[in-house]
Amino acid sequence: MADPLILLVSADEIAVLTEQFRRYEHDYDVRAATTGAEASAVLREAVERGQAVAMLVTESELSDQNMLMAMHEWRTLVPTARRVVAIPISRFASDSVTLRPYLQKGKFDTYLVLPQGRRDEEFHYAIVELLSDWGATVAASVIDSVRIITPDASPLALAIRDFLDRTGFPHRTYPPDSPQGQAAIALYDGPDGVAPYPLVHMAARPFAENPIIAPTSVRDLAALIYGRPSDIEVDTVVDLAVVGAGPAGLAAAVYGASEGLSTIVLESEVIGGQAGTSSMIRNYLGFPRGISGTRLGQRARVQAIRFGARFFTGWPVEALVPGVDGAPHTLVTAGGSVHARAVMIASGVAYRRLGVAPLEELVGAGVNYGAAMTAAREMEDRDVYVVGGGNSAGQAAVHLARFARSVTILIRREDLSSTMSRYLIDEIEWNPRISVRPCTEIIDGGPDDSGQLGWLQLCDVRTRAEERVGAGGLFLLIGAAPHCDWLPDDVRRDVHGFVLTGRDVPTECWIDDLPPENLATCVPGIFAAGDIRSGSMKRVASASGEGASAVSLVHGFLEQQGTL
Repeated sequence: MADPLILLVSADEIAVLTEQFRRYEHDYDVRAATTGAEASAVLREAVERGQAVAMLVTESELSDQNMLMAMHEWRTLVPTARRVVAIPISRFASDSVTLRPYLQKGKFDTYLVLPQGRRDEEFHYAIVELLSDWGATVAASVIDSVRIITPDASPLALAIRDFLDRTGFPHRTYPPDSPQGQAAIALYDGPDGVAPYPLVHMAARPFAENPIIAPTSVRDLAALIYGRPSDIEVDTVVDLAVVGAGPAGLAAAVYGASEGLSTIVLESEVIGGQAGTSSMIRNYLGFPRGISGTRLGQRARVQAIRFGARFFTGWPVEALVPGVDGAPHTLVTAGGSVHARAVMIASGVAYRRLGVAPLEELVGAGVNYGAAMTAAREMEDRDVYVVGGGNSAGQAAVHLARFARSVTILIRREDLSSTMSRYLIDEIEWNPRISVRPCTEIIDGGPDDSGQLGWLQLCDVRTRAEERVGAGGLFLLIGAAPHCDWLPDDVRRDVHGFVLTGRDVPTECWIDDLPPENLATCVPGIFAAGDIRSGSMKRVASASGEGASAVSLVHGFLEQQGTL
């Protein structure tokens, strides 16, 4: 298979670009074009022979056509490629101002100053960042330290792939009759000698003595990789137990562990939480080119582990038993119990269910709750529908448009202006593959002949007029339902089920007519941060800030208890 293509396009600066990109020639097919027409021809040839195109780097002015028009044509030819505009420093002041509105609308991924000499690492940092993002979200992994053996794309196989994608484990999928499949089947030592599917082969990582498992759920795989809560010594009482590894929980883990608190994190699904499904978060402080939710979660986890935090993934907390008279709190999971002096509730929210029974039966077979990064790759040349009007839905639509033939956003409101950030609305309006259908809900749907999602029944909420449409994929991102059924009644919640903190706690729970601290619940030593908290902003940055801020309250509480 040919190496992925990096195409450089310039007339006057092609020598500079070619020299700068020599360092990538070991892993990529780096080619040059001096005109827009020549570049288009190279891309058509690559598409015809099935060569992946990783990146397009073009000078801001082309000799034969308008650069933005050329970029539009190239995006049509290779929608998954990352697009970079390199501006000579002599024109940067003027061109950057001219191009900024088009950058905001997603015409290209970034613009950079053309390198002025050797070792311009700031330029290459941006290039490598974009190539890494392309490799993580588009390209098939060339490393298969984890192999999934399955004859078809079953819901469990897709869930395992999504879990491995979001946790950053390189993996590939093989059919049972492949050499890799046969090797895995030969190693399987199941009770009846017949290999069930999917099989997971830990081909290059010594997680266990037997590198082959036949998981019945994602939790089986997570436990093998990350361990069980009962791995913690029975007599150990940790300073801080964080429930949930979304932005709030990860920030609490980083700050708690860095300040010397013994810290563990219990996550029911995948590190990163709901934010981890976002294909690209463009308005997070400090990441001018954006960062995927998966990458943000992975980096935060590594950062927390560096300070000593421990993570247990795939183990939802089933109950919280508050400690009495200074005794530690107890978190109960199916994998064991954890005892902690302080607890941070950061379990976040889940997407609300659609409530259409025939479509609930197709979850994992074309119907997905959340952005489902793995499933996006399966949407090539399909007509896809996204339900939801928030930022997560917008980010999912933009990412899906790299693969799908068309993406239609369905909302019950008249427009997106009150629920979605302006930068995403602009990007959606400028993307020819994305359309918005207002005042519409889904009332029915069903499978095609293969058992995958095949059609949807849409209804206008104003006129109740109905329309049946073909659909190759459905992604549901419809509002927030709190994850807190496991909490005791002592932890007060609002009418919607979100945890009350600070002055929102009922006055009968106040002590000496003073409310709890702003992120503290009515139970001493139990705190809440992020989307689970009543009144939170439901944004990644605010959740991270709350998780970090709450650690100082934890520290103060432990000092008062004399346990530090």
